[in-house]
Amino acid sequence: MRFAPQGIREMAIGTVACAALAALALTAGLPWLVLPVALFWLLFMNFFRDPERTPREKGRIILSPADGRITDVTSVEEGEFIRGPAVRIGIFMDVFSVHVNRSPVTGTVAYVRRHPGKFFDARSPRALTDNEHLTLGVDCEEPFRGKVAVRLIAGKFARRIVCGLSEGDRVEAGRRIGMIKLGSRVEVFVPEELMGEPAVKVGDDVKAGRDTLVRYE
Repeated sequence: MRFAPQGIREMAIGTVACAALAALALTAGLPWLVLPVALFWLLFMNFFRDPERTPREKGRIILSPADGRITDVTSVEEGEFIRGPAVRIGIFMDVFSVHVNRSPVTGTVAYVRRHPGKFFDARSPRALTDNEHLTLGVDCEEPFRGKVAVRLIAGKFARRIVCGLSEGDRVEAGRRIGMIKLGSRVEVFVPEELMGEPAVKVGDDVKAGRDTLVRYE
């Protein structure tokens, strides 16, 4: 299994800590504690898995940038990058999701901004406006020529957003763009006048780089 390189530090610390706890349990004559420690270690390592992904379909589509559940597909005013009416598709990532995020479209990175903030639960309405987040703006080439924004939002426990892209970088749809360590929320913004046919609805489960959010004829 492939693991995200952004999580090497955390995986090393977690492995050493769990190994020390297991050794301490054995030394103290409490071998039954080794099993829960091992299970915790497996769950912790699971956060950083990074499987290869292939889109389910080809054509003019916008891919999901995150694993998780669709929380909303709604019209909003996006004032940071698109600067106008847009359709927002929100995805909530839980602790069992793959936490590596991928580009939903092909194009050139035109905007990268990190915004400090609070750490409310990602399911709270306040998280959408008040939480720490990073906005990535792409001048899209496929499936249309225009702007698409991706917003990575930290949560109550997932407080570190990692993104290795800079303005001017080229991205392909499905390419890894970063991760929110231990999960949270990711949003995609599509200009309202360029919105295609939604391929998802609230409650659907999606996989990053595999499932389609929007289709175009």
